[in-house]
Amino acid sequence: MGIVLRIIYESVVQALGQLNANRLRSFLSLLGITIGIFCIIGVFSAVDSLEDNVRGSLSKLGDDVIYIQKISWSENPDNWFKYLRRPNVNYQDYEVVKEKVRSAQLSTFYVGIGRRTVKYLKSSADRAYMLGVTTEFSDMFKLNYEQGRFFSPNEYHYGANKCVLGFKVAEAVFGSLDPIGKSVKINGRKYEVIGVIEKSGESIINVMNFDEVILVSYELARKIANLKSNNLFGDATLCIKAAEGVSLEQMKDEVTGKLRSHRRLKPKQDDNFSMNQLSIISNFLSGFFNVLNILGIFIGGFAILVGMFSVANIMFVSVKERTRLIGIKKALGAKRYIILLEFLIESVILCILGGIAGLLLVMVAMYGLSQISDSFKLFLSVNNAALGIILSTVIGVLAGMIPAMQASRMDPVEAMRK
Repeated sequence: MGIVLRIIYESVVQALGQLNANRLRSFLSLLGITIGIFCIIGVFSAVDSLEDNVRGSLSKLGDDVIYIQKISWSENPDNWFKYLRRPNVNYQDYEVVKEKVRSAQLSTFYVGIGRRTVKYLKSSADRAYMLGVTTEFSDMFKLNYEQGRFFSPNEYHYGANKCVLGFKVAEAVFGSLDPIGKSVKINGRKYEVIGVIEKSGESIINVMNFDEVILVSYELARKIANLKSNNLFGDATLCIKAAEGVSLEQMKDEVTGKLRSHRRLKPKQDDNFSMNQLSIISNFLSGFFNVLNILGIFIGGFAILVGMFSVANIMFVSVKERTRLIGIKKALGAKRYIILLEFLIESVILCILGGIAGLLLVMVAMYGLSQISDSFKLFLSVNNAALGIILSTVIGVLAGMIPAMQASRMDPVEAMRK
């Protein structure tokens, strides 16, 4: 064990000596390793950061929720006529689910009323999206409030002229003023602001961006918009959350049966509604992330291949420069494996140094991009850093194997003559 440790120590010293003695040559040779590790680990880190952000956004909406809509998220929409002929999801569907589906813990219904301009005195917020929502909406989406609250049962039942604003809408209209209790104008109608939703921030995927919404009760929405119009693409959604201990498939079966009965569909008729769930998006994104990772491997692989040959070249030069020293060591009784190990370790050390430089570049790039982008934060995970070091070690072994074997097989007499 002592001999191995001494060999490792001497190899590290010799590797650093090689770098110091031939700085330009070593820099150019290790540049390929650095760029390769930077490309591969950089892509892996970017994809991991993107995936973490996307899945975090999706997880807020729950993986035990199904979304009943007119159009499917997964089916090939080539035949749009199939979808356009379907009736919109409506309030009666929601009532059927709420009253008859026992496997559901919670259900809510919301319908888009369109883009609206919110005005207060001389300030305004354009293109805020108005939603008419039922009483369970806040609980379904786990809304937190910067100020104020959601609709009370009485406010909902009587369709009071009250609204809840998204954070950005409230900020644009009121600035630093307290919005609670103040009246805003939307399409000439006055609404009292009773709540402001907590800022949700930027995300790569915002399934629902609550920062830019205006929430009104569904009972009020009935008064101010024609909710029975059969919009071609469907602006209504029925969300259903499974009860504790009930599988999503079990709940889907029950919901399908109740809705088919309510819509009077014959046994041979296809469903005229779509049951969407977040796993559809998640599965699609998994394939997309895998493609990005493969792309990163290909791009970085070529750079690493070039770097590996460069390090091998350094090692061949190193063997040639130390031929006499190798002969002396072997003459004094050094075993073949000691010489082999010496050069292999030196090669690995050189590659690890190149890999560390690559990882440092990744860290700098991740930090810089995170400062530029508000959408998501990029990071270098411990797993990716460890992968970078492992890759560098493997490259070092491959690059140094042939030179090390050449050195270990030298005849001591012939080596000392050179």
